[in-house]
Amino acid sequence: MNIRHLTLPLIASMALLLSACSKEDATTQTATPATAIAPAQAYDAVAAQGKGFTVGALMSANPVYVLFDPQCPHCGHLWNASLPLQGKVKFVWLPVAILGPKSAPQGAALMQAANPVEAMTAHETSVLAGQGGMSASASVPDEVLASIKANTQLLDNLGADSVPFIVAKHARSGQSVTKAGALDTQALTEFLGLAAP
Repeated sequence: MNIRHLTLPLIASMALLLSACSKEDATTQTATPATAIAPAQAYDAVAAQGKGFTVGALMSANPVYVLFDPQCPHCGHLWNASLPLQGKVKFVWLPVAILGPKSAPQGAALMQAANPVEAMTAHETSVLAGQGGMSASASVPDEVLASIKANTQLLDNLGADSVPFIVAKHARSGQSVTKAGALDTQALTEFLGLAAP
Protein backbone atom coordinates (compact mmCIF):
# COMPACT_ATOMS: atom_id res chain seq x y z
CA MET A 1 0.00 0.00 0.00
CA ASN A 2 2.84 2.44 0.78
CA ILE A 3 4.44 1.72 -2.58
CA ARG A 4 1.20 2.68 -4.31
CA HIS A 5 1.11 6.03 -2.47
CA LEU A 6 4.69 6.74 -3.53
CA THR A 7 4.16 5.71 -7.15
CA LEU A 8 1.41 8.22 -7.99
CA PRO A 9 3.41 11.33 -6.95
CA LEU A 10 6.45 9.96 -8.79
CA ILE A 11 4.44 9.51 -11.99
CA ALA A 12 2.97 13.00 -11.65
CA SER A 13 6.38 14.60 -11.14
CA MET A 14 7.83 12.75 -14.13
CA ALA A 15 4.95 13.99 -16.31
CA LEU A 16 5.89 17.56 -15.41
CA LEU A 17 9.50 16.93 -16.41
CA LEU A 18 8.43 15.53 -19.76
CA SER A 19 6.67 18.67 -21.00
CA ALA A 20 8.88 19.28 -24.02
CA CYS A 21 10.19 17.47 -27.09
CA SER A 22 13.96 17.49 -27.29
CA LYS A 23 16.31 17.18 -30.22
CA GLU A 24 17.42 13.86 -28.77
CA ASP A 25 13.87 12.63 -29.47
CA ALA A 26 14.42 13.36 -33.16
CA THR A 27 16.00 11.08 -35.70
CA THR A 28 18.09 13.94 -37.11
CA GLN A 29 20.26 16.38 -35.22
CA THR A 30 20.74 20.06 -36.02
CA ALA A 31 24.14 21.72 -36.19
CA THR A 32 26.03 23.12 -33.23
CA PRO A 33 25.19 26.80 -32.68
CA ALA A 34 27.31 29.14 -34.76
CA THR A 35 26.53 32.20 -32.66
CA ALA A 36 25.32 31.84 -29.09
CA ILE A 37 22.75 34.40 -27.96
CA ALA A 38 22.97 35.58 -24.35
CA PRO A 39 19.72 35.20 -22.37
CA ALA A 40 19.44 38.97 -21.89
CA GLN A 41 19.48 39.43 -25.70
CA ALA A 42 17.10 36.53 -26.45
CA TYR A 43 13.98 38.67 -26.89
CA ASP A 44 15.56 41.21 -29.22
CA ALA A 45 17.27 38.46 -31.26
CA VAL A 46 14.07 36.47 -31.75
CA ALA A 47 12.09 39.63 -32.59
CA ALA A 48 14.67 40.61 -35.22
CA GLN A 49 15.44 37.19 -36.73
CA GLY A 50 12.40 34.94 -36.21
CA LYS A 51 9.70 34.40 -38.83
CA GLY A 52 6.33 32.88 -38.11
CA PHE A 53 2.63 33.62 -37.92
CA THR A 54 0.95 36.04 -35.54
CA VAL A 55 -2.22 35.37 -33.55
CA GLY A 56 -3.98 37.08 -30.67
CA ALA A 57 -4.02 40.76 -29.70
CA LEU A 58 -2.23 42.22 -32.71
CA MET A 59 -1.79 45.65 -31.08
CA SER A 60 0.02 44.23 -28.04
CA ALA A 61 3.30 46.07 -27.41
CA ASN A 62 5.43 43.05 -26.49
CA PRO A 63 4.73 39.89 -28.46
CA VAL A 64 5.36 36.48 -26.95
CA TYR A 65 7.47 34.32 -29.27
CA VAL A 66 7.06 30.54 -29.30
CA LEU A 67 9.51 28.36 -31.21
CA PHE A 68 7.71 25.08 -31.89
CA ASP A 69 7.96 21.93 -33.97
CA PRO A 70 4.67 20.98 -35.65
CA GLN A 71 5.23 17.33 -34.66
CA CYS A 72 5.63 18.09 -30.92
CA PRO A 73 2.57 17.22 -28.80
CA HIS A 74 3.83 19.46 -25.97
CA CYS A 75 3.67 22.37 -28.41
CA GLY A 76 0.02 21.40 -28.98
CA HIS A 77 -0.65 21.59 -25.24
CA LEU A 78 0.99 25.04 -25.11
CA TRP A 79 -1.09 26.16 -28.11
CA ASN A 80 -4.28 25.13 -26.28
CA ALA A 81 -3.10 26.86 -23.08
CA SER A 82 -2.45 30.08 -25.03
CA LEU A 83 -5.93 30.27 -26.57
CA PRO A 84 -7.61 31.93 -23.53
CA LEU A 85 -4.84 34.56 -23.48
CA GLN A 86 -5.07 35.53 -27.14
CA GLY A 87 -7.55 38.31 -26.33
CA LYS A 88 -4.82 40.23 -24.50
CA VAL A 89 -1.51 38.83 -25.77
CA LYS A 90 0.07 38.84 -29.21
CA PHE A 91 1.75 35.48 -29.88
CA VAL A 92 4.16 34.86 -32.73
CA TRP A 93 4.57 31.13 -33.43
CA LEU A 94 7.87 30.32 -35.15
CA PRO A 95 8.05 26.81 -36.67
CA VAL A 96 11.29 24.85 -36.45
CA ALA A 97 12.16 21.45 -37.88
CA ILE A 98 13.91 19.21 -35.35
CA LEU A 99 11.59 16.21 -34.95
CA GLY A 100 11.29 14.67 -38.39
CA PRO A 101 10.54 15.00 -42.09
CA LYS A 102 6.95 16.23 -41.58
CA SER A 103 8.05 19.21 -39.45
CA ALA A 104 9.15 21.60 -42.23
CA PRO A 105 6.21 20.95 -44.61
CA GLN A 106 3.67 21.28 -41.79
CA GLY A 107 5.42 24.40 -40.49
CA ALA A 108 5.30 25.89 -43.98
CA ALA A 109 1.59 25.10 -44.33
CA LEU A 110 0.88 26.79 -40.99
CA MET A 111 2.97 29.85 -41.90
CA GLN A 112 1.06 30.24 -45.16
CA ALA A 113 -2.44 29.50 -43.82
CA ALA A 114 -5.10 32.09 -44.55
CA ASN A 115 -6.47 31.61 -41.03
CA PRO A 116 -3.55 30.57 -38.79
CA VAL A 117 -5.71 30.13 -35.65
CA GLU A 118 -8.06 27.75 -37.40
CA ALA A 119 -5.22 25.86 -39.14
CA MET A 120 -3.10 25.56 -35.99
CA THR A 121 -6.08 24.48 -33.87
CA ALA A 122 -7.03 21.75 -36.35
CA HIS A 123 -3.40 20.67 -36.71
CA GLU A 124 -2.72 20.48 -32.97
CA THR A 125 -6.00 18.65 -32.36
CA SER A 126 -4.83 16.02 -34.85
CA VAL A 127 -1.33 15.80 -33.31
CA LEU A 128 -2.74 15.44 -29.79
CA ALA A 129 -5.13 12.72 -31.01
CA GLY A 130 -2.12 10.78 -32.34
CA GLN A 131 -3.12 11.32 -35.98
CA GLY A 132 0.08 13.08 -37.08
CA GLY A 133 -1.27 16.53 -37.83
CA MET A 134 -2.28 18.19 -41.07
CA SER A 135 -1.45 16.94 -44.52
CA ALA A 136 1.16 19.17 -46.10
CA SER A 137 2.92 19.21 -49.43
CA ALA A 138 6.56 18.17 -49.32
CA SER A 139 7.17 20.90 -51.89
CA VAL A 140 7.89 23.93 -49.71
CA PRO A 141 8.63 27.34 -51.29
CA ASP A 142 12.35 28.14 -50.93
CA GLU A 143 11.81 31.37 -48.95
CA VAL A 144 9.50 29.63 -46.46
CA LEU A 145 11.91 26.71 -46.05
CA ALA A 146 14.74 29.21 -45.50
CA SER A 147 12.68 30.87 -42.74
CA ILE A 148 12.09 27.52 -40.99
CA LYS A 149 15.79 26.66 -41.25
CA ALA A 150 16.67 30.11 -39.84
CA ASN A 151 14.20 29.59 -36.96
CA THR A 152 15.80 26.21 -36.25
CA GLN A 153 19.26 27.80 -36.18
CA LEU A 154 17.88 30.55 -33.92
CA LEU A 155 16.63 27.86 -31.51
CA ASP A 156 20.16 26.41 -31.46
CA ASN A 157 21.75 29.83 -30.98
CA LEU A 158 19.48 30.40 -27.98
CA GLY A 159 20.96 27.28 -26.42
CA ALA A 160 17.57 25.56 -26.40
CA ASP A 161 17.49 21.82 -26.80
CA SER A 162 13.73 21.31 -26.69
CA VAL A 163 10.43 22.75 -27.86
CA PRO A 164 8.21 24.53 -27.20
CA PHE A 165 10.59 27.35 -26.32
CA ILE A 166 8.99 30.60 -25.16
CA VAL A 167 10.74 33.97 -25.39
CA ALA A 168 8.90 36.95 -23.89
CA LYS A 169 9.17 40.15 -21.90
CA HIS A 170 7.72 39.83 -18.42
CA ALA A 171 4.75 42.22 -18.29
CA ARG A 172 5.59 43.62 -14.87
CA SER A 173 9.40 43.60 -14.80
CA GLY A 174 10.10 44.17 -18.51
CA GLN A 175 12.87 41.54 -18.30
CA SER A 176 13.49 39.11 -21.14
CA VAL A 177 12.35 35.65 -19.99
CA THR A 178 12.68 32.24 -21.64
CA LYS A 179 11.15 28.86 -20.85
CA ALA A 180 11.41 25.45 -22.45
CA GLY A 181 8.36 23.22 -22.19
CA ALA A 182 4.60 23.43 -22.15
CA LEU A 183 2.67 25.30 -19.48
CA ASP A 184 -1.01 25.29 -18.63
CA THR A 185 -2.93 28.57 -18.98
CA GLN A 186 -2.46 29.60 -15.35
CA ALA A 187 1.27 28.86 -15.36
CA LEU A 188 1.66 30.66 -18.71
CA THR A 189 -0.19 33.68 -17.32
CA GLU A 190 2.12 33.76 -14.30
CA PHE A 191 5.26 33.24 -16.40
CA LEU A 192 4.30 36.20 -18.61
CA GLY A 193 3.47 38.39 -15.58
CA LEU A 194 -0.14 38.91 -16.63
CA ALA A 195 -3.27 39.33 -14.56
CA ALA A 196 -5.32 36.11 -14.38
CA PRO A 197 -7.53 35.55 -17.46
